[in-house]
Amino acid sequence: MSKTYIIGDLHGCFDEFIELSNRIGITENDLVISLGDIVDRGNKSYELYEYFKNRKNAVVLMGNHERKHLRGVLSYSQEIVKVQFADKYDDFIKWVDTLPYYYETNEAIIIHAFFEHDIKLQNQKNEVLSGTTSGSRYLEKKYEEDTYWEEYYSGSKPIIYGHHVVGNKPKIKNNTYGIDTGACHGGYLTIIELPEFKIHQIKVERDYWKEQQSKWQIPVLESKDWENMKIEQVHKQIQKLSYKKETEIVRFLEDLKNWIKELSNTVLVIKDRLESITIELKERYQEEFNKEVSKLSYSGFIYKVNSNRLHLKDLEKSLDTPQKVIDLALNLNLDEIPKRKASR
Repeated sequence: MSKTYIIGDLHGCFDEFIELSNRIGITENDLVISLGDIVDRGNKSYELYEYFKNRKNAVVLMGNHERKHLRGVLSYSQEIVKVQFADKYDDFIKWVDTLPYYYETNEAIIIHAFFEHDIKLQNQKNEVLSGTTSGSRYLEKKYEEDTYWEEYYSGSKPIIYGHHVVGNKPKIKNNTYGIDTGACHGGYLTIIELPEFKIHQIKVERDYWKEQQSKWQIPVLESKDWENMKIEQVHKQIQKLSYKKETEIVRFLEDLKNWIKELSNTVLVIKDRLESITIELKERYQEEFNKEVSKLSYSGFIYKVNSNRLHLKDLEKSLDTPQKVIDLALNLNLDEIPKRKASR
């Protein structure tokens, strides 16, 4: 007889999941349901994605981490996964877009995160079920401060959920089962077996998230499109990571800072060059000046120079990404154009 197994937040802990699955004897005929958040933080997000995508009897719910990927709202843990998945990332996004927000069996309601105690399952908000920031804020207005949704639940059908780390053991309260036991942080991976509601656990010996943060910092930094990022945003990124002490990261940020400084100096050179070109064009073409200028890709700047309206601040505002500075410098045939150093 086949059974149903509900899996707590996996966050890339593939090896422990397989070990626990083998230990408790999960078969191909059994239904395996993940509460969501199968990716990010741990070391084998891709392996878990492949496992669930290809397993016949499997359901993965939309967790807040999957939803972040789907909506393109990437924090550091999602940026790591995007680098790890490389050219498979687009297929992953398409798969994520098919994930349901809840699942119901004869024995239980299964969700990723939150549940409004007085709303029918079919009418629950997706942001509540998946535990997004907006879902959290919504519930904060509904429930008293320092209280949690399961304190209000009185339904006869058990709810199994994850999302918040509840400790080393499942949190069982008011017919709800919280089973995120912090696997990726060196805690426990928890599985509930239905219909008995039998609890299985395995200890994760390493803090994968701590390891992954250091391991992937440089690859993630290298993957960013610095050339097309707003220069203001580049400065913010540098400031955001200024607390880092690792030699490689410090060096990367210093190179980035120097590159932006060189680009700033290049803008000054560009301004001088535009002014020189304007003088040359006026002397050469005189009455045909406007006609000849209109042929140039940077004609707008020349017209401003000619009317004494090209100020440095205006030029910096227009050239607001490194690539725009580089492109104009190339068009003006400047001798030295700053290039960003690759990681050493």
